[in-house]
Amino acid sequence: MQLSDEQQQLLSQGRLLPVMESFYTIQGEGRNSGMASFFLRIGGCDVGCYWCDVKESWNPAIHPLRSVDDVVEEALRFPARSVVVTGGEPLLYPLDYLTTAFKNAGFRTFIETSGSSPLSGSWDWICLSPKPLAPPLEEIIPRAHELKVIVFENEDFLWAESFNSRVGNDCKKLLQPEWSRREKIMPAIVRFIMEHPDWMVSLQSHKYMHIP
Repeated sequence: MQLSDEQQQLLSQGRLLPVMESFYTIQGEGRNSGMASFFLRIGGCDVGCYWCDVKESWNPAIHPLRSVDDVVEEALRFPARSVVVTGGEPLLYPLDYLTTAFKNAGFRTFIETSGSSPLSGSWDWICLSPKPLAPPLEEIIPRAHELKVIVFENEDFLWAESFNSRVGNDCKKLLQPEWSRREKIMPAIVRFIMEHPDWMVSLQSHKYMHIP
């Protein structure tokens, strides 16, 4: 898709973003599971996890550019005043305009990120989900309110533990089974957390509830 000069400028300012989808639902995973929220999924990812369940988010060119102001107006049609920004990898784009617009409208702002790109925006909650293929930037790690590590194989426990001394003391640490291997990997997660009680389990409860 060929962008006009005006679109390029608005994209660089974060006033336009490639939006894969936006919807109102219940947060299904992580520390804030169970919370009604407006979700904004931004297209584009430079990490490329082979087990990713939203691979259609990777290519930003196939998703329409939407005005941030229009997205905020959409979110205001729903009663909850929390917005979860996810991807893809949302930090590929400057998000200061986005968070300012949402905060001015009375929203709390939440982001789910791999941390592989510089942090932008003003966030009430940062969920860092680090991936070995593109490790998080060191400056983002201590700012995470939540560390959510996806467990696909046993080596991921070592990856998770590598962040123990790098996150803040108040950071909530969670292990989440990769959905396609949940039955096989869950016993290992249970054993690990019983031996390391500073960690907790995260489940993708929205998939059990059959909601987005």
